[in-house]
Amino acid sequence: MLTGIALRRIDLRGSSADPRGALPRAQLDVSEAVERIRPLVEAVHERGFAAIAEATERFDGVTITRLRVPQPEIDAAGRALEPAVRAALLEAIARARRVHRDQRRSDHTTQVVPGGTVTERWIPVRRVGLYVPGGLAVYPSTVVMNVVPAQEAGVEQLVVASPPQADNGGLPDARVLAACSLLGVTEVYAVGGAQAIAMLGYGSDGAAGPADRCEPVDVITGPGNIWVTAAKRLLRGVVGIDAEAGPTEIAILADDTADPAHVAADLISQAEHDPLAASVLVTTSTELADAVDAELTRQVPATKHVERITTALAGPQSGTVLVDDIDAGLRVVDAYAAEHLEIQTRQARSVAMRVRNAGAVFVGAYAPVSLGDYCAGSNHVLPTGGCARHSSGLSVQSFLRGVHLIEYDAPALAEVAEHVVNLANAEDLPAHGQAVRVRFPTDG
Repeated sequence: MLTGIALRRIDLRGSSADPRGALPRAQLDVSEAVERIRPLVEAVHERGFAAIAEATERFDGVTITRLRVPQPEIDAAGRALEPAVRAALLEAIARARRVHRDQRRSDHTTQVVPGGTVTERWIPVRRVGLYVPGGLAVYPSTVVMNVVPAQEAGVEQLVVASPPQADNGGLPDARVLAACSLLGVTEVYAVGGAQAIAMLGYGSDGAAGPADRCEPVDVITGPGNIWVTAAKRLLRGVVGIDAEAGPTEIAILADDTADPAHVAADLISQAEHDPLAASVLVTTSTELADAVDAELTRQVPATKHVERITTALAGPQSGTVLVDDIDAGLRVVDAYAAEHLEIQTRQARSVAMRVRNAGAVFVGAYAPVSLGDYCAGSNHVLPTGGCARHSSGLSVQSFLRGVHLIEYDAPALAEVAEHVVNLANAEDLPAHGQAVRVRFPTDG
């Protein structure tokens, strides 16, 4: 029986040292995971369906006889969807579409000189693989978050892969299929884990003829466990990937104005995902930290997934960090670079605008992370493990490539020809210069 829950305390008050080494972080070695799944990925590359079927039986406990989900199954899942869940998904789709539609980019032409222009074109990738997890929980909302920005970017072919479920006849979860139906996605594969990433990256034959075959994609997006993350890292370069998304994490920067019941509930909400989920409170107030621990003790036993949540909150990836002031707190959260960052302080928006590193920032008492998970209109496929220092969440931009179109006429090239020649000679690449000179032959 639970007698009390207290987050591990890390006291950084009075310290001016770089906080990165002191912060809670999940102990995940993706490099080691890459080597462990390399044989599986290579097997899928070499043997296709046979290797996928073997891995699926081993890891998911499901025997598959085909890869692709028949269209009647997708349609049936859509029709059978509970009305309240249908309404919620439709609202989530509408809000996500509203936000992502505004992310579209337009071609832009710059006149560098008379007769010389550079046009930047934004061209969508042709075919994308969208991964939807299905382990401890199932995520129809992740179908929305993957599919909507790809559709708004103008991607021609959208492919969803999600693990087969033993309790759904070897098909992906019915709610995942229903979300695909609502979004008009017709190419869905009942494959999960590293074998799904390998299938998307390399393509695979199917067991049921050409209609069951999966052609390789250009980009793979979507969250997953460490094995999915490792496979994406291994295939980076073969295909594009969004980011390495590991176990979920939340950081909350709070002062003494924050409601401890809100803070505790938000920490619990992310711990609910996975025993490896990270829940981190950064605060200027020991009184708040104590009150949050008391709320955790009160709220956790009332949750459905008590054991999972307790394990996550007690793990090395979770804790409370005490800081001297909000400036110090901002240094800490920027060093941590959380997937989800909540700001529950005085003048929360002003504080939030100073944040540099986060996947998404939730401002004030009425913007919990769970709102962003479903119905804020923002995207919940976000970088984890500190990757928010250099990577962005999923967006329309994830599916677009900027291509420059260079147009110069003869006078415009002639005007700059000597500069090109001189730079080519400076780099000992005289043929580069000659490629310009040959266009302007001189007499004699």
